[in-house]
Amino acid sequence: GNMPKSRVLLLKEIEEGKFVFYSNYNSQKGKDIDENPNVSLLFFYIQSQRQIRINGTVEKLPRTKAVEYFKSRPLESQISAAASPQSTIITKENLISNVEKIRSSDSLNCPEHWGGYSVSPKEFEFWQGQPARLHDRIIYKKGDVGWDTYRLAP
Repeated sequence: GNMPKSRVLLLKEIEEGKFVFYSNYNSQKGKDIDENPNVSLLFFYIQSQRQIRINGTVEKLPRTKAVEYFKSRPLESQISAAASPQSTIITKENLISNVEKIRSSDSLNCPEHWGGYSVSPKEFEFWQGQPARLHDRIIYKKGDVGWDTYRLAP
């Protein structure tokens, strides 16, 4: 449905101004992205009381990037990606069985349902905690030409 869901993701790189991560395309996250390509990323730095929120649109990366990155991952991470039908109901025993089948097979390739996404930013909010909750909130919003910048009340 329309219920938003948040996830912790591993940001792998920033390439050509886009934020890149990898996942199972069949997961709930993948299905949500297929339905609605508008996403929000959040980076929070508790020690420095800083936060960056990025709103943008997401799209799949080319298959060649997924295969290249998959091969660079540790073996256990490759096995896990191939063995897990992410976001589906499964017993621990079935998951372990899937892992053992893959571990004992001769070939381990990047699954067709696994790959990369890139997020094209449309808006950044830089938040800095301040005394008395008078926090700084500075917005950069992509305009027709360049970026518009303004401050929001805390």
